[in-house]
Amino acid sequence: MAKKLTTEVLNKPDKELDISLRPSRFRDFIGQQKVRERLELAVEAAKSRGDVLDHALLSGPPGLGKTTLAYILAEAMDVNIKVTSGPVIDKPGDLAGLLTSLETGDILFIDEIHRVQRAVEEYLYSAMEDFVLDIMIDQGPNARSVRLEIPKFTLIGATTRSGLISAPLRSRFGLSNRLDYYGVGELQSIVERSAKILNVDVDKEGASEIARRSRGTPRIVNNLLKRVRDYAQIKADNKVTRSVADKALEMLDIDKYGLDEMDKRILETIMHKFSGGPVGLGSLAVAVGEESDTIEEVYEPYLIQEGYISRTPKGRVVTDVCYERFGIKPKKKEQELPFGT
Repeated sequence: MAKKLTTEVLNKPDKELDISLRPSRFRDFIGQQKVRERLELAVEAAKSRGDVLDHALLSGPPGLGKTTLAYILAEAMDVNIKVTSGPVIDKPGDLAGLLTSLETGDILFIDEIHRVQRAVEEYLYSAMEDFVLDIMIDQGPNARSVRLEIPKFTLIGATTRSGLISAPLRSRFGLSNRLDYYGVGELQSIVERSAKILNVDVDKEGASEIARRSRGTPRIVNNLLKRVRDYAQIKADNKVTRSVADKALEMLDIDKYGLDEMDKRILETIMHKFSGGPVGLGSLAVAVGEESDTIEEVYEPYLIQEGYISRTPKGRVVTDVCYERFGIKPKKKEQELPFGT
């Protein structure tokens, strides 16, 4: 018999559900085994010494669990965590306010740390190494430097673009870990865990179908589960099977390969409007009506990993895999004539 949704679960806003779906302990965190083992070891070693955790940098595509790991580390170290993001820290005074409010051992989590202003970043160097802040007061002849001692803390930085982090900042992180896309088996386990929390009856085939279309990303798999939950609640007595998941995801324009509407628009634009490429990122962004940064950071990594797109010195080109998936015969490229003929 299918489980019935409780009023408590039904009335929870999605933001509360997102928080409740986040694991709070290492043993509940699925996937990223090597990263998890390294962080667990670092926590155990720091606690046994009675020391604070070393600064940690977490990099990788969006939605893989960087923020979740920061909260888990705070829970494991039994300390407080303050959360902010790179663009929000606009001037050194903002950073000083954050750091002076910390207690010994606390964690400061900076999301999108690659977007911290360079002037602010330079203040982080002494804060991370010596746990002091040198703040300039006044200007001109009255200018003077004041040194503030701050509690020994842990900085955890998260970034989707690690190449944009300067070498001096990167070198100050003792723990550097990259998170990779998840396998279908790991995502299926996440679906089954989240389904229990949401009180949704999902069989293994239904969980597998959602996992296969989730682009290797836990955030996406949980979002899709909630949308499938809505469909199942209204049309399938709150029971998710492979057929129910397929119909629900079809309504969302997510095909059996996990490609959504924008993915297909990007690929079809390159194939049809640009004859398979190469095409520059700017031209592609204009053609599909999306920001170039969004294409590069959100859509392109998965399309490249799955072999649909290749980057070349001249621009993006679609691959034979892409043509095969869309059932289109590749166009023959005209042979380029030697220069000067």
